[in-house]
Amino acid sequence: MNSSSAEVPGQTRPGIAHLTSLGSSFAAGPGIRPIESRRAQRSALNYPHLLAEKLGCRLTDLSISGATTETILTRPQRVGLLKFQPQIRGLSHDSDLVTLTAGGNDVGYIGSMYAAALKGWLSTQPVLSRIKLPQISEKPGIVIDRATAGLVSVAEEIHRRAPKARVVFVDYLTIIGHRTTPGPSAPFDSETMSTLRVIGEQVAQMFQHAADRSGSELIKLSQFSENHALGCPEPWVNGFRPKPGNGVSFHPNREGMRAAAGLISDHLAS
Repeated sequence: MNSSSAEVPGQTRPGIAHLTSLGSSFAAGPGIRPIESRRAQRSALNYPHLLAEKLGCRLTDLSISGATTETILTRPQRVGLLKFQPQIRGLSHDSDLVTLTAGGNDVGYIGSMYAAALKGWLSTQPVLSRIKLPQISEKPGIVIDRATAGLVSVAEEIHRRAPKARVVFVDYLTIIGHRTTPGPSAPFDSETMSTLRVIGEQVAQMFQHAADRSGSELIKLSQFSENHALGCPEPWVNGFRPKPGNGVSFHPNREGMRAAAGLISDHLAS
């Protein structure tokens, strides 16, 4: 199964009886227990689940860690020996609200951040310091444009399949903020830190442009979370963890998911 569907007790907000979530790891919530789907690296306490509880509505959570706009829209996603169908195929026509958090994997956002962090961490380990890792791209403009187009295409297909649904883009929590400084949770030199901050800003702009072009709503988590980036007293994201494959470095923590659900709920209420 590549989706979850659950009835959540509570008072359904008028007009919202069925929430569908599409997206990658920043929607799925890898590493946050309890885990709903180990293969999809999807938490039962990600923002879609928490939002559905607040709204008292039915949830279909199709988010999968590692997803791209392409695997949401047209291409099956392979996870080990398992193949997930494109997420859009699980979208029901009766969905009233569709949230979408994706595009970061299209531009290698978190992957390049992890590689840069691993390089910084390895430099402090004498035995491992000579290992060579890929360099972070400083000119992601072309792939940003492509990812923006991908988000627009997903929104257009959502409108086609669920014409009555509100489409809400939910962008990425800020990871490297203006108060982030080099340290164990962010093992970057100052130049890399600046580059990563710029890429984060470009990803936020990507969501804004895609929302404008597709006529979708936008929750700017990147803006609301500036004071909850790494280095802040109460970060909404995890810092660097050197163990490969743990899926949680630079991803939302419990507080981040809780905040995201609250901000989306407030937006819908207004």
